[in-house]
Amino acid sequence: MKFKDTRRRLLACASLAAMLVNTAAPVAFARDHRSGDDDTYTRTPIKHLIVIIGENRSFDHVFATYKPRDGQTVSNLLSKGIINADGTPGPNYAMAAQMQASDTTTYSISPTITGPYATLPPVNTGGTPTTATDGSWPPFATLAYAAALDHGLLPRDIKLLTTGASGLPTGTIDTRIANVNALANGPFQLTPSLPYDAYASSPVHRFYQMWQQMDCSAAHASAANPSGCLNDLFPWVEVTIGAGNNGKSQPANFNNESTHEGATSMGFYNVQQGDVPYFNQLAHEYALSDNYHQGVIGGTGANHIMIGSADAFWYSDGHGNAAMPPQNQIENPDPQPNTNNWYTQDGYSGGTYSACADTTQPAVGSVVSYLQAMKVNPNCEPGHYYLLNNYNPGYFGDGSVDTTDTFTIPPSSTRTIADVLMEHKISWAYFGEGWNQYVANPHDPNDTYCNICNPFQYETAIMTNAEVRETHLKDAADLYETIEHGSLPAVSIVKPDGYNDGHPTSSKFDIFEGFVKKIVTELRQHPDLWESTAVLVTVDEGGGYWDSGYIQPVDYFGDGTRIPMLMISPWARGGRVVHDYYDHASIAKFIEANWNLPTISQRSRDNLPNPVARDDNAYVPTNGPAIGDLMGMFNFDRDHSDRGRGDDHRDR
Repeated sequence: MKFKDTRRRLLACASLAAMLVNTAAPVAFARDHRSGDDDTYTRTPIKHLIVIIGENRSFDHVFATYKPRDGQTVSNLLSKGIINADGTPGPNYAMAAQMQASDTTTYSISPTITGPYATLPPVNTGGTPTTATDGSWPPFATLAYAAALDHGLLPRDIKLLTTGASGLPTGTIDTRIANVNALANGPFQLTPSLPYDAYASSPVHRFYQMWQQMDCSAAHASAANPSGCLNDLFPWVEVTIGAGNNGKSQPANFNNESTHEGATSMGFYNVQQGDVPYFNQLAHEYALSDNYHQGVIGGTGANHIMIGSADAFWYSDGHGNAAMPPQNQIENPDPQPNTNNWYTQDGYSGGTYSACADTTQPAVGSVVSYLQAMKVNPNCEPGHYYLLNNYNPGYFGDGSVDTTDTFTIPPSSTRTIADVLMEHKISWAYFGEGWNQYVANPHDPNDTYCNICNPFQYETAIMTNAEVRETHLKDAADLYETIEHGSLPAVSIVKPDGYNDGHPTSSKFDIFEGFVKKIVTELRQHPDLWESTAVLVTVDEGGGYWDSGYIQPVDYFGDGTRIPMLMISPWARGGRVVHDYYDHASIAKFIEANWNLPTISQRSRDNLPNPVARDDNAYVPTNGPAIGDLMGMFNFDRDHSDRGRGDDHRDR
């Protein structure tokens, strides 16, 4: 299964049938009456929610220079004076200065600062594709080959899968970026020297690395920034440990380019100069959140789990009992002897669990001490080793269990929002692009489905019930069919495949824009359906890109940086920018609020209150930890001008 940053899949070696009985009644989603015109079933006119999840971009990385409509304000690099509208350093550029640090004995989330960078470490190409080929991964050499493989884009956008190769070797300094060897110490504009349509490298975005990048300490706390997170160690973590080491020793002659990242994290796009055009258009027409956060510090798998469960999953014996994972899979970010921050055990095929209720475990004490100072409950249960990063789900698509692949979390008993929906007979579906091909052959090397992105594929209660699987786990192609036939379920979660998800290195953000455009375009051709639908567009996490926004400590697992979030609906028109504090648990909270449902469990984040904003700072809840329910993204009182309107040709 394709790990996000290595463009490969963790191939499962064998499967074992383990079909259990789930007593929850399966739900067919052919015009469920709760999706009809009777408003008594929902609190709002929204009868259908479509959640589209892309990959790995922070808010400032995408909307650094966004200028909202008159009467609206936004918190970004431009509004703070960190950069000017043309992307050059602004009067407050020093606010974004990045630091170097020393961590040579015991892991710390706020290591000793040794001074600022004079210039940033040069950005590296990493694994960026060098040339176009008609192979298993884009960019493809011919349009015909791309069109035969991909069905998630409008015909006019298929060409995006054929462009953007770097022309440079992998693992070298990215000379496409202007002044790459002498970048000022702060954020830098990627374009136009590196075109918006270009493939580019990916920053580190793992759990303990991001804790260090955020540099959170009670000693840093202020009235303006009560969490004390300075976000000033992003490049330092990139060049000292990067994406992890799998417990290996530090290579000889280690330097700032050895991790093949450099200061990749500090790059941003400029919407005022034509970058991110479709999302810029949507933001001006509908609603944009500038205070929506990745729910888990770190990467893809754990954040998709948070979207589905508003909680974290933990290692078990496969039957609902907590167990200890293999020793080499327990995180230990204490630095190896004679190194600066080169972790003892961490990496994509090892080191991904922590028993965060035990402060004697590696790294746990540093995080918990900070949370205690912030008066925040870590929400970790004794004896539970929680999944912090990316591991395969315990089930294949056909419900069989993977018993041989080492890097697979065992089947999970943790509840998800799907359980709540099924218990109340409300229709839902997870539309994962490439699902059908994956189910037919999970070992297919050309399969682009993201198994670690499906939060329901981890769960025993769903995967061991064939009728539930077949009813609710679908391919993205099925989404277009439900829109065409007017049988859209009440709740749809949509995940593009590896071609279209916008992940750096393996995809491009303009491709993700194209994936969203196809769904919105097809939806708007059905006025009755469009009238009752909200489309939420976000990404799983910031991907390790730097962001200037406030971060609220919620529990041991997060929050992390701000990420883009658009609400597209006739009930969210106006180009509003919403400052309420949200994270991935907000999706479950909206579903529960709109359909009058209980929370997922007693410990899940959807139990947290809605935020009460400070009078002097709309971004900081006074009652934290607090997570909003997205209702503030809508205006249900206004007369929206496109009510019942058909296709908007600007979306084509």
